[in-house]
Amino acid sequence: MKNALPKTLRLLALIGLGWLTALTCTAEAVPSTPSEPTVEQRLADLEAYVNNTARTPDVASKIPGPGPGHNAWQMTSTALVLFMTMPGLALFYGGLVRRKNVLSVLAQCLGIAGLVTILWWAVGYSLSFGAGNAFIGDFTYALFKGVNPGAVGAGYYWISDSMWAMFQLTFAIITPALIIGAIAERMKFLAVLGFVAIWMFVVYFPFAHMVWSGTGFMCGPLNPAAAIKAIDFAGGTVVHMTSGWSALVLCIILGPRLGFGKEPMPPHSLVLCMVGTGMLWVGWYGFNAGSALGADAIAANAFTTTTLAAAVAGFVWALVEWVTRGKPSVLGFCSGIVAGLVVITPAAGFVTATSAVIMGALAGIVPFFAVAYLKRIFGYDDALDTFGVHGVGGTLGAILTGVFADPAVNSVVGPLKEGLLVAQLKAVGLTIAWSVVATAIIAFVVKAILGGLRPSTEVESQGLDIAEHGEEGYIG
Repeated sequence: MKNALPKTLRLLALIGLGWLTALTCTAEAVPSTPSEPTVEQRLADLEAYVNNTARTPDVASKIPGPGPGHNAWQMTSTALVLFMTMPGLALFYGGLVRRKNVLSVLAQCLGIAGLVTILWWAVGYSLSFGAGNAFIGDFTYALFKGVNPGAVGAGYYWISDSMWAMFQLTFAIITPALIIGAIAERMKFLAVLGFVAIWMFVVYFPFAHMVWSGTGFMCGPLNPAAAIKAIDFAGGTVVHMTSGWSALVLCIILGPRLGFGKEPMPPHSLVLCMVGTGMLWVGWYGFNAGSALGADAIAANAFTTTTLAAAVAGFVWALVEWVTRGKPSVLGFCSGIVAGLVVITPAAGFVTATSAVIMGALAGIVPFFAVAYLKRIFGYDDALDTFGVHGVGGTLGAILTGVFADPAVNSVVGPLKEGLLVAQLKAVGLTIAWSVVATAIIAFVVKAILGGLRPSTEVESQGLDIAEHGEEGYIG
């Protein structure tokens, strides 16, 4: 017994030592949480915030959420883009129709805003920016699951994930609202809502994903595996081309307004049109400069190019009108300004100021001839020139982006510059084909379901305001 006791003690000691060693190894194998940052690391974090770049990896940041300045600009930009639709686009389009239909345009803008917001919250954001595949997202973020105001990274390094979702919502609202310009004064309100609801799933959500998602088919900046390595800073293809080309198809299927080509249909209020144009121009700074996703040099460049292109295009359009028709009109100035804003949209953060001036000049010429002559040659009733300005202008802008995009302005362009023009042309071709075919199918489906897209002849003659909304824009 005397000899057995020490042996037992030694055995227990060895077992205890083995357990202690195992516990120590296990503790070392578990990754430790990031240590308290050093002064140098904290300074690097501040530099990243000021430069709107990524945080220092594997460091416990003292600024874990959105950066105040960048996020404040994103909130401002989001409000500005919503301001573009309501009241900007509503007043711009509202002034261009006859007085008996002004409220129908306002109601369509309001209805689309509400409908699209519901769809965006339910599944639209997720289908646009969930990983999914190359053409459409998934349901990861359905009902805004995981979209938190204190988190960052969904859109960019220093902006709230919630603000990214809201910013993109405002783009989703204005895009289908642009279409109503082509079919103004002659499409039933229910048919408009039905068309837009389906169109968002078949056209808008897929294009937002393909162009701006990290897994997108045409997202050159974010997806190394993209089949088409195109660039679109703020929505030349996603917003203007899809809406513009869809508008052309829909207005052809719908047919012209009663009396089109036989009786004058002048705008009832160019004052409202001009006020709406000014609101669109101001709101467009959120659209373009806001797409820099931070208050940085790229945002400043987009602000500059947006201003130059809009001003030059407005002046050139009126000048061409003066030469060809004898007088520069207020409507010409307004149309030119919007055309300049459309053309510069895909390029705003990629081109120099001088390139923006050239693009603005072309925006005042090419869409002018589309509006003044192309519509007359082919006889379609694009009531408020959605196709002429947004379809033609968006296409022109997407192509010119491939010509003028400059790596010195935005480093994103550098790896994509070679072959960029070809990529832009491919993106343009796909956008036109998809939008045209999808819109035709959707229009005939909605027509079959509702028994028609247009109101009765009596209602159209009376005006949509009274018949569809029970109200008048003007009394007396």
